[in-house]
Amino acid sequence: MSVEKTSETSAAPERHSGGRGGVGPALAGVVVVLLLAAATRYLDKNVPALLKGTALGDIAATIEYPVYAIVIGLIGNAVLTLAGVRERLSGGFRTEFFIKTGLVLLGASINLRVIVTAAGPAIVQAIVLITTVFLFTWWLGGKLGLEERLRALLSAAVSICGVSAAIAAAGAVQARREQLAYSASLVIAFALPSIFVLPWLAGVFGLSDEVAGAWIGGNIDTTAAVTAAGAIVGDNALAVASIVKVTQNALIGVVTIALTAYFAFRVERRPGASAPGLGEFWRRFPKFVLGFVAASVIATWWQTTVAAAQAKPVIGVVNDLRVWFLILAFVSIGLEFRVSSLREAGWRPVGVFATATVVNVVVALGLALLLFSGFSAT
Repeated sequence: MSVEKTSETSAAPERHSGGRGGVGPALAGVVVVLLLAAATRYLDKNVPALLKGTALGDIAATIEYPVYAIVIGLIGNAVLTLAGVRERLSGGFRTEFFIKTGLVLLGASINLRVIVTAAGPAIVQAIVLITTVFLFTWWLGGKLGLEERLRALLSAAVSICGVSAAIAAAGAVQARREQLAYSASLVIAFALPSIFVLPWLAGVFGLSDEVAGAWIGGNIDTTAAVTAAGAIVGDNALAVASIVKVTQNALIGVVTIALTAYFAFRVERRPGASAPGLGEFWRRFPKFVLGFVAASVIATWWQTTVAAAQAKPVIGVVNDLRVWFLILAFVSIGLEFRVSSLREAGWRPVGVFATATVVNVVVALGLALLLFSGFSAT
């Protein structure tokens, strides 16, 4: 596939997202997204309580809101398609806006000062692990002939923090929404069993709570799943796992900047053309990353200069808003999902993601043993 053709296909969904049916149908589409998001939030809050004490209780407690949101979005997609109105309402499926807003708000949950002062080993682990796994996934995807945008999404997702990293990478490389939906589905499919498998393996290997926490935080690809797995091992494991995961989350911006530069200056540069200037780089750079960093800096300043009792409720409200916007984004991804666009992918992306996950698990275990043996979280 030529560079020019790839660029056109990846940009098309963005033009389409503006809507076809005018303001009225677009507003109706927004209402549909809001209603499905409300249903997602209801299930996320109530299903674990309803199934508590049953055979499905443990499983229900580990299912995260992206699962409900994407599934509900897909169901809505099917219903609206059968009704013949999905295309008319598609102007209200504002995936890009919801995603960018959610990621900016995500920055408020990342306290950079805590990472720098209390998690030196976590920083080393994050840099080495992300670099190793990202480059391996990128290389393997190239060997198996994956399209470069899908390679970028899978590499970011498996090496950093799952869905959030895939979303950020999608903005940087202008990936198709079908590719983002595919990547998000793989993240969820691999993260859920890891919640139970990794704590069990930590016990089999006789790992200390701190080493187990570093291992869990380093290779489970969603923050909620990391929290669930860490809690299974114990409080000390949960503390270390959270710090390691937050450290990796903080590197989303660095990877996004690198991907933006690579695709602007290398992938989409036509043969014989001069190198794009800084103006082109700035045009392509996803500006929401600056908001992400600003939110992190502001949250860090707020929590270190204001009494914790005052800061905590404010950060809590911001985090709740972030969850809502990400739910809206995941619902929209489900509504926009097109099976026909993914049939071409076949088994190769699954093979790449699965192999990279194994590498991630092995490298993260080695780093956890090297950096956190003898480390105490108390």
